[in-house]
Amino acid sequence: MSTAKPAAGTAAHSVVEPSANSKRIAATLVILYAVITMVPLVWIFLTSIKSPPDSISYPPKILFTPSLEGYCNLFTTRTRQTPEYIAALPPPENTCDAVTRERNMVIAGPSNFLPRFVNSLIIAFGSTFLAVGLGTLAAYGFSRFKVPLADDLLFFILSTRMMPPIAVAIPIFLMYRELGLSDTAIGMMLLYTAVNVSLAVWLLKGFIDEIPREYEEAAMIDGYTRLQAFRKVVLPQATTGIAATAIFCLIFAWNEYAFASLLTSGSAQTAPPFIPTIIGEGGQDWPAVAAGTTIFLVPILVFTILLRKQLLRGITFGAVRK
Repeated sequence: MSTAKPAAGTAAHSVVEPSANSKRIAATLVILYAVITMVPLVWIFLTSIKSPPDSISYPPKILFTPSLEGYCNLFTTRTRQTPEYIAALPPPENTCDAVTRERNMVIAGPSNFLPRFVNSLIIAFGSTFLAVGLGTLAAYGFSRFKVPLADDLLFFILSTRMMPPIAVAIPIFLMYRELGLSDTAIGMMLLYTAVNVSLAVWLLKGFIDEIPREYEEAAMIDGYTRLQAFRKVVLPQATTGIAATAIFCLIFAWNEYAFASLLTSGSAQTAPPFIPTIIGEGGQDWPAVAAGTTIFLVPILVFTILLRKQLLRGITFGAVRK
């Protein structure tokens, strides 16, 4: 029995392994996409360290003298004073004080940005914890037990996520006003939890479905209760899915604008509706707005970086089957 030999000058190659040219093209496209998506973020950061005149100059300035005026304006409120009053003041105590006096103004006190930023942290992370916790329990129930009308219930849960926020804005506003939940952190956490729990259920059910039931059955044969098997067997293996779900839920709660603008205006207001209201003398204070946006990006960026390994594993979980 003879075997055919490849013709001279040709080489066998795998149909699965990409060629060198394919790798180069893919790498080029990925790098190009990364650069394009990073340009707005870099421009926002550069605007945050510009002076107000440089931030609105045309054509836009690429080379400029860095200034912390945007960050100073973000965290403080200022009042205009006469040159004589400013000359009579003691030397500036810090950089912000010196920058403010150059504009013939003095710092009157702190701004409301820091409390709004803290509200965002409490509401976003609190609602994410609740949504992921409730979603994990619900997903486990749908995955492991025979729930009557399970498909219909899952579709109903998912349909709540499809609904545009503006469609339920007025009913929620009236309900919150009657219940006394308007402009409260608890009210916003409950609302974001209700919106995110549908996403959490659907994502986590897919992850839990991939965990073999035999692991739990073996644990219960060894004397574990159902709850103990869930806590000690299922949860550790679902960590990647929980982390991926938490990131998606946090991104929604962190960036949400419509409900935050409608239901909060004071003590519970978050950063997204507050940042556009930063007004400077004579118009919009773009360096302060860019500084607020830059700081606002940091927590979600750090959270995603810390969970990046779990996120990648969670996205590819169950993609390869034997």
